[in-house]
Amino acid sequence: MLTETFGPVLIANRGEIARRIIRTVKRMGLRAVAVYSEADADLPFVREADEAVLLGPAAPAQSYLDVAKVLEAARATGARAIHPGYGFLSENTAFARAVIDAGMVWIGPSPEAIDKMGDKINARNLMEAAGVPVAAGTREPVTDLSLALKAAEQIGYPVMVKTAGGGGGIGMSVAHDEDGLAKAYEQAARAASRFSGDALDGPAVLLERYIERARHVEVQILGLPDGRVLALGERDCSVQRRHQKVVEESPSPGITPELRERMLAAAVRAGEAVGYLGAGTVECLVDADKQDFVFLEMNTRLQVEHPVTELVTGLDLVELQLRVAAGESPEVPAEPRGHAIEFRVYAEDPKRFFPGPGVITVWDEPTGDGVRVDSGYELGNTVTPFYDPMMAKLCVYGADRAEALEKGRKAVAEFAVEGPKNNLPFCAELLENAQFVTGDYDTGLVARMRA
Repeated sequence: MLTETFGPVLIANRGEIARRIIRTVKRMGLRAVAVYSEADADLPFVREADEAVLLGPAAPAQSYLDVAKVLEAARATGARAIHPGYGFLSENTAFARAVIDAGMVWIGPSPEAIDKMGDKINARNLMEAAGVPVAAGTREPVTDLSLALKAAEQIGYPVMVKTAGGGGGIGMSVAHDEDGLAKAYEQAARAASRFSGDALDGPAVLLERYIERARHVEVQILGLPDGRVLALGERDCSVQRRHQKVVEESPSPGITPELRERMLAAAVRAGEAVGYLGAGTVECLVDADKQDFVFLEMNTRLQVEHPVTELVTGLDLVELQLRVAAGESPEVPAEPRGHAIEFRVYAEDPKRFFPGPGVITVWDEPTGDGVRVDSGYELGNTVTPFYDPMMAKLCVYGADRAEALEKGRKAVAEFAVEGPKNNLPFCAELLENAQFVTGDYDTGLVARMRA
């Protein structure tokens, strides 16, 4: 059925995630088509695809973000389905509609669902109506500082200030008073303008009550064509630098079974509220002291950290995406077992986390029971400054968290990378940090480590 529905599958992405999707596509007996930029011509994903099409120069706007070029590559290769991966065009409503209008299968949720969840204010209002807990915050876009000051007075300091659109923590900052709010609003407004241009009514900014000691916990959901929405467990993503995730694990060591049950039920309601189809993630902030949670946002795509869910459930989420897109409603036995941790291996300075691109002169991945490496590079490749500096994801699985931590220490020590700067020394440091080892940590952990 899949070969009849899809024919070749074009992966509209690059690096590690393109390579990972190609692996599943080929295992399922389908042809994998890659697209690439001039800067990525020598990367493994280009060679491992059944066919690869050059899009253009390194600049994303001239390659991976060029909708016309991606669609032309699909037509030229006879691709009948497009998988967007994450980042780039994965949550672009116009691209999803263009794929469908071109008569191809969009491997993702409906454009309508992407649209509803793409605006954080609209999303939080919709979730509140569906009975999903949300933080006290603004229900309309805040378009100037005076409105922000009035909103903060009503919400109560401290407040989190962020763009209404966009994602990945870009433009987010905390304000503890009026002076701090002025700075935070200016930062968020600049980011909002970059995302959506200078809107006539001003940049769209969102304010929410800030949780002082928060954990970032997300629920993996899967919407099926028969109308069911399944919750496939949660992931703790609290190890972050500058609001960007670095390490994720499943299950979360910081929530009770009762809180987990409530979060999973809320995530299902969130998916049902938008008629969600395929793999998605409901992200939440957990008050570590009160053991309560609020909705943060919904990512209408596959997440970078999806391997930890795969390791504890035994599922292949990319395969499930393909089957759902083909109209199937597979039975999904997903009782999580054991513990998994993912370390994002970045080409960056391990102290200040600034990107450090370069030619890879040593690349030796760890192996062994319970060790999985999803990499986008190999020996001799160049990590360029044009894209996100993540080189690989090092994942470990154990019967329990203690075993996973020990496997993580061994695997991090064995992962040899030279040439670009890399954050493996930070990962080793984290694995000896008392708060992380005990599981009693929050989103401020990395900042405290670097204070």
